[in-house]
Amino acid sequence: MSTPSVVSHDIAQRASHVSVLLIDVDGVLTDGRIVYANYGDELKFFDVQDGAGLVFWNRVGLKSAIITARTSKLMKRRAKEMRIDFLAQGRLLKLPSYEQMLKRFRVNHEQVCVIGDDLMELPMLHRAGFAVAVANAVPEVKAISHYVTQRAGGRGAVREVVELILKAKGLWEQVLQRYQ
Repeated sequence: MSTPSVVSHDIAQRASHVSVLLIDVDGVLTDGRIVYANYGDELKFFDVQDGAGLVFWNRVGLKSAIITARTSKLMKRRAKEMRIDFLAQGRLLKLPSYEQMLKRFRVNHEQVCVIGDDLMELPMLHRAGFAVAVANAVPEVKAISHYVTQRAGGRGAVREVVELILKAKGLWEQVLQRYQ
């Protein structure tokens, strides 16, 4: 996985202030496909590098959150595996959960990076200090985002953003030291 070698001063500045990463699920943490099995079980496909990136994020002491419109048992399980600090499911209107997360973590908008792909994330993206659209996001989300990933949702976009922020904050070397 690689992040862009050169990001603008504005992007680096915004990223350096982030202490909470808030992500959507369908279309961001997954590729957006939902598969139903014969007995109604729901399947989603997650990228292992996105998951590893979120574990790295947690290890350096930063907070993570998921706010999603859908509700599923498997998302609760995946969030636990990735050490997500705040999970809100079944939220068609995401802004109240976003405000709750700000209070819980005692942070302001400038300290939040929101990664989204669709219209439901617009209110959070408008407020976030670092608004990110995945490569496959709808045009309205891309238009208001500070950064658009090179990778698509469910295909390493979250990991790309994690690396970009950790590098901007000077924390990437701390992650690498564990594996040297």
